[in-house]
Amino acid sequence: MSEQQKETTIFELADQFIALANELTAQEQDVGKVGTALRFAAARFNAFEASLKAADLAAEKQTALEWFTNEYKDMLSDNLDDHIDNPPQAEPAKDDAVQVYNG
Repeated sequence: MSEQQKETTIFELADQFIALANELTAQEQDVGKVGTALRFAAARFNAFEASLKAADLAAEKQTALEWFTNEYKDMLSDNLDDHIDNPPQAEPAKDDAVQVYNG
């Protein structure tokens, strides 16, 4: 097996985060709470990533915000399209703790 084949893909890593999020959702019975925690964790980790990559984080903050925001927006759009094309079989969760989007 080549070194490239051994390397974990971003999709495999994402699947591991999703598996943990699914476990926590089953445990907490609150998809909104888990989703919010996951977004906060991503923001915290991305800020850490930016701090390691930036020569001057204060000067590069706006650029980092725009880059991470655009990355997230593109990924979210692709995944929303996937769920539009392949809707989940379960009933949507009733959760008053998060805003419901009725666009």
